[in-house]
Amino acid sequence: MNNSDLSDILKAYADLSELHGGNAFKIKSFSNASFRIDKLPTPLETKTLVELEAIEGIGKSIAKVIFEINQTQRFPELEELLAQTPKGVLEIMRIKGIGPKKVATIWKELNIESIGELLYACKENRLVQAKGFGLKTQDAIIKQIEFMFANANKFHYAKAYPFALNLIELLNQIPSVTSTSLCGQIGRGFEVLDSVDILIETEEQSLAAQAILELPGITSSKEKISFQGYTIAFHYCDETSFAWELFRLCSDAQHAESILQRIGFPLPEVRDDEEIYEAADLPFIPVVLRDNRGEIELAEKNALPKLIEYSDLKGPLHNHSTWSDGLNTVLEMANFCRSQGFEYLGMADHSKSAFYANGLSEERVYAQQKEIFGLNQQWTDFKIFTGIECDILYDGSLDYANEVLKSFDYVVASIHSVLKMTEEKAMERLLKAIENPYTTILGHPTGRLLLMREGYPIDHKKVIDACAANHVVIELNANPYRLDMDWRHINYALEKGVMISINPDAHETAGFLDMHWGIVAAQKGGLTKEMCFNAKSALELDAWFKTKRG
Repeated sequence: MNNSDLSDILKAYADLSELHGGNAFKIKSFSNASFRIDKLPTPLETKTLVELEAIEGIGKSIAKVIFEINQTQRFPELEELLAQTPKGVLEIMRIKGIGPKKVATIWKELNIESIGELLYACKENRLVQAKGFGLKTQDAIIKQIEFMFANANKFHYAKAYPFALNLIELLNQIPSVTSTSLCGQIGRGFEVLDSVDILIETEEQSLAAQAILELPGITSSKEKISFQGYTIAFHYCDETSFAWELFRLCSDAQHAESILQRIGFPLPEVRDDEEIYEAADLPFIPVVLRDNRGEIELAEKNALPKLIEYSDLKGPLHNHSTWSDGLNTVLEMANFCRSQGFEYLGMADHSKSAFYANGLSEERVYAQQKEIFGLNQQWTDFKIFTGIECDILYDGSLDYANEVLKSFDYVVASIHSVLKMTEEKAMERLLKAIENPYTTILGHPTGRLLLMREGYPIDHKKVIDACAANHVVIELNANPYRLDMDWRHINYALEKGVMISINPDAHETAGFLDMHWGIVAAQKGGLTKEMCFNAKSALELDAWFKTKRG
């Protein structure tokens, strides 16, 4: 075992000891010894115990540890600490810029046990509220985690998209490149990507390929080409085949094959996708729907849905302010929404059980409602609805008594605690909450965090059936780390008459823009304006809420 390995072992022991609240003097001794050993020019693996004890900066107790490690290849005290530490917490300790004390706060005070949960907590600004953390630290942690994910060959659509657009701009400046287009998973709006696929039209492929490798931010190896950490897949074709190649790369393989069979060979000359579907004697099928999920049959019946657009949204209903764990006041959130042309804002701060998020006690609920009532007196063209993101407790009940619940315009019911459940337990909690007469919207139904945490297992059809029976709306949480409900279940919800609410779960004004990613997911699921809950006007929502409260 070389000196570097020994240094790492001693440092790991010092860090884990500090994480678990060990003896400060011992921690410092191991940390200093780790630094000292890493700088020594002579190897320690063959030295006797006496020789190790004589080395300055090590001492007898650590010399004994090193000697035993060299003899047995084991360090039982470190193994014991490792056994006491969740795997996810060990991964958090790999993040640069946060030491063991901060990790201890994250783990033991915020109850976060994975990198994914930590990233989402940062996105909710929960870390800022913890002792010893600030906005700069939180932002640095976000960047570190996102870099780690980007280099794991799986990444979020929303994070990769702006980088992909930047790369497209660079590609279009290459003289030998005629045209470019996103395609593949990113072209079809999938929430998680393996690569960013780009189709390049060029008559000089070798020149274009060489020029691409010289672009700033591009790195290459035998395994892959990357742009600023994101895996890139380049596809090349000439002008005559560009439209057909783009169609093929922007469609599920079976979808493309079915269309080609309808057209027959030889394939006609076409300029774009619209002409391809004309040749197939079908109405145009949007790229986001080309997943071989019945879209061709709908097109044959001229029954394709008119997909919802961002401009159809009238306001967001799941948002947080400084009353709980948001960064902006209610007024700041409202003014931003007004500047975006929305008709209303729904405030849904956390309920009292969400102590980690400064959840609202009953007294604070009424104080916030009083503030909102006063703000609403200022406007005739805008309204703030009083809502709450109410925790679904372990037994399925909601976090407030009925007299408090009925004081809100609406209630978003969500699970935030004890997420490790069997499907039976998860369904028990969800169904009871859905049946509560004050539940208006079921928030992020599975609790998933994409690439970070699997959602708790549920029977999606039974949840949707229950929402249909109880006139409960289902949220499509537009935060790009959630996108929950999954778009693959939207079609069944529409069949059952269950409306979908696209909400950003915004914790600051910039968070409202996440509704763009919710729209993409909603379109993939075939959502229409008519079945989107927050495409209703303020007057329509007001009437709906009053009817629901009964």
